[in-house]
Amino acid sequence: MSTVDADGLRRRTAALLAAHDPATTDRLDFLRARFDAGLAWVHFPAGLGGLDAPRSLQPVVEAELAAAGAPDNDPRRIGIGLGMAAPTILRYGTDEQKQRFLRPLWTGEEVWCQLFSEPGAGSDLAALATRAVRDGDTWTVDGQKVWTSGAHLARWAILIARTDPDLPKHQGITYFVCDMSDPGVEVRPLRQITGEAEFNEVFLTGVRIPDAHRLGGVGEGWRVASTTLMNERVAIGGARVPREGGMIGVVAETWRARPELRTHDLHQRLLTLWVEAEVARLTGERLRQQLAVGQPGPEGSGLKLSFARLNQEISGLEVELLGADGLAYDDWTMRRPEGVDFTGRDAGYRYLRAKGNSIEGGTSEVLLNIVAERVLGLPPEPRTDKDVAWKDLPR
Repeated sequence: MSTVDADGLRRRTAALLAAHDPATTDRLDFLRARFDAGLAWVHFPAGLGGLDAPRSLQPVVEAELAAAGAPDNDPRRIGIGLGMAAPTILRYGTDEQKQRFLRPLWTGEEVWCQLFSEPGAGSDLAALATRAVRDGDTWTVDGQKVWTSGAHLARWAILIARTDPDLPKHQGITYFVCDMSDPGVEVRPLRQITGEAEFNEVFLTGVRIPDAHRLGGVGEGWRVASTTLMNERVAIGGARVPREGGMIGVVAETWRARPELRTHDLHQRLLTLWVEAEVARLTGERLRQQLAVGQPGPEGSGLKLSFARLNQEISGLEVELLGADGLAYDDWTMRRPEGVDFTGRDAGYRYLRAKGNSIEGGTSEVLLNIVAERVLGLPPEPRTDKDVAWKDLPR
């Protein structure tokens, strides 16, 4: 048990700033020094960017560093690594894997992506067909993945593949770390309704993955992936925002600045969505307190559900509020961005991009099932393919 408290973290942060003045220290050098000082994510083990301290103390470090003008690690750009790969590696990785991957992941030197969804296995992810065949100490992987955010930027990927087609679909999957620079990896952009291509499809042809890059046991990939997915939903729906932050804040500011746009109906809708956004924010705070004492659970699915619905309703309200101006769009140029910026673009972008919120990170339909079965304890849906070998399933 760590004996580090808030005052101790402040002293450690002050020592870091004294030794590495943000005004004169190279950004990457500062981030590396912060990681080595255990101030990256304080709840991680000592030597892996943390101090075995309570997760709830992380804001103490962030406040001290922000006040000193210290650089951050651009978390939106490396969100998949921080929110999904890192907790999975920490839980299932070997000591060698933790030492190799966590530091450059946190500093942003190596960007990560997620190779899970496939053209024929999106909502039913366990039906995936990408095949991994073992050959001594390596695996040969062939298949196709889709909707891969940031694959065009990524150095590494978390990947699940089928290693035993004779087993039922949830049992014959294994989890790997894939080198995106392998010549067998081809990344193609998927242009979205926004005009951009932040998503990609990824083709894997004879990709060689060493067994040393396997996370968890052979055939245990679904269990490992479940950890990733629970963390993903918390990362998407449970990000810390201030009161009236995010998209509701943008619409509220427009409402205050443009009184000529107001109607009674729009006022009532804005009030309702403001209250719901605040409830979601407070629910997120409670979830983070639960995370401080354990692993993420299915509650994150409920929060992600709320996030998707609210974003879509708020962005729709904004377009209506702005009238003809809401139909404008800033730029249809095909580009491959480094991340999603919901508050830095115009209303048209927010409206279009929010449509993907009910698909990415688990469709709303799947998340409703998770909440019903694992949170509310309702009877599960009949699953006739649960004990059927994957190779025998109709496709």
